[in-house]
Amino acid sequence: MQSAKPNWFEQGGDAYARYRPDYPVSLARFLADVSPSPRMAIDVGCGSGQLTRALAERFDTVVGIDPSADQLAHAVPHARIQYRVAPAEQLGGDDHRASLVTAAQAAHWFDLPRFYDEVRRVSVPGALLALISYGVPQLDAALNSRFLAFYTDELGPYWPPERQLVDSGYVDLPFPFPERETPTLEIRREWDAQAFLGYLSTWSATRRAHRAGKGELLARFATDLLACWGDPDRPRTVVWPIHMRLGEVA
Repeated sequence: MQSAKPNWFEQGGDAYARYRPDYPVSLARFLADVSPSPRMAIDVGCGSGQLTRALAERFDTVVGIDPSADQLAHAVPHARIQYRVAPAEQLGGDDHRASLVTAAQAAHWFDLPRFYDEVRRVSVPGALLALISYGVPQLDAALNSRFLAFYTDELGPYWPPERQLVDSGYVDLPFPFPERETPTLEIRREWDAQAFLGYLSTWSATRRAHRAGKGELLARFATDLLACWGDPDRPRTVVWPIHMRLGEVA
């Protein structure tokens, strides 16, 4: 049996771009269909562009904004995407230009009152704001119990308090906009063991545990996971439920 790569939790700056899952085409299609215009979308906290790229297939122009220049350096260029380094609370650009503003797996880090003020400033009348998150990944029964113990018990002390907002699907976030109904969506991937461990390396809790000297804990989990996985090159199904707060910007 192949052993766990000793430094799987020491991935470089491109790990987020390599291992974070892209969003399904159905999500971008839904957002484009309900937006008042396809002229411009702004994706805030875009990271390396997982959702930004999908929106670019549906909107004439997409502005991807993130405070991290390193994240944007690993974003894939696209003719209809403009990437910009800026915080969520200072989006810049002209007033009243966007028909859709999105924040995917990022809103729990924002100063929400200031962000919402910026959303109102950049939005056209009737524009939509979508706060999107995906929950804890679900694996098949042979892997899920060991993974959940790692997620909840072993990494638990290293998750920031904001993680609870993600786990709850953002239901506890203040959201001062009239809400729209959203469809049931999910992310589904077929990953081998190394891809799944690479994804876990992008978690803030994993990085915190590593910095706290818990490399042995992380390595032990990788060994256990591979023992449950079997052939590490065998693809296994990983599913994330998508949660969304969608509102009309007044």
